[in-house]
Amino acid sequence: MARRAAFLFFIIFAIRVPFVFSASLDGLVDPAYAAQLRSGASVSETQLRNPILKLLPKHDELRQFVTGAISSLDPNLAVETLYLYKKPASSNYWNNAQRSDLFNQTLAISTLTGIQYFSATRNTMRTFYETSGVIDGPQTKKPLPDPVYPQPPGSLTLYARQKDLTFGDNIYRYDFKLVQDAFFFSQENETALSYGIIPAVGKNRLRSVFTVIDCGDSLLIYAVSIAKTAALPGMGDRISNSFGNRAEAVFKWFTAKADKVF
Repeated sequence: MARRAAFLFFIIFAIRVPFVFSASLDGLVDPAYAAQLRSGASVSETQLRNPILKLLPKHDELRQFVTGAISSLDPNLAVETLYLYKKPASSNYWNNAQRSDLFNQTLAISTLTGIQYFSATRNTMRTFYETSGVIDGPQTKKPLPDPVYPQPPGSLTLYARQKDLTFGDNIYRYDFKLVQDAFFFSQENETALSYGIIPAVGKNRLRSVFTVIDCGDSLLIYAVSIAKTAALPGMGDRISNSFGNRAEAVFKWFTAKADKVF
């Protein structure tokens, strides 16, 4: 009986007690960026030719993850954006249950179907993914339900088939990483991307990273797309505009999920 009581106490304690963090917004980004984010604005940076990441938060695990994700690239394009999600009713760091719930919400790749982004080329809102879903692998492409983990793993790889109205029907690899105060995932194209009939990004030449870091009263969101694009006149500018607007669409998708958790 005593062992059972101790076990139940441990489970309740682990679920309800928040983690203890030292991460703060001002410690993660430049103070000027922090002030801009608190005002409700986003911060963006686009670089062509020999890009150097300028907005990457000062978070050791994230920096290792991003370094690993882009190590095999020789990029000529990087589009970075910082956002701030202000928790609606709490100034506390997330607890185990909230972190797990938010992580599982982010694994729901099928819910990307139908999200909208602003098309700079057409000057109007446009559907991002016409279809989006998890598959068993890049060869067999068998559809699978979105995974849900009662106890999320520290790392995870998924494959997805996503029909993008700009870049077509493609296969992507998603790598997820979960740490105490953050989680992040990278998206890598397993098939070549074309802009209409024009080749735009070769196979495995795109990495997009989406990051969520808990800052207590808010979540810092960092999104970056890094690519080796086709060397065609105007292609880099066109793709960079597209990536920036798409990052905002994913941020809005994520905030709707965060609202359910907090």
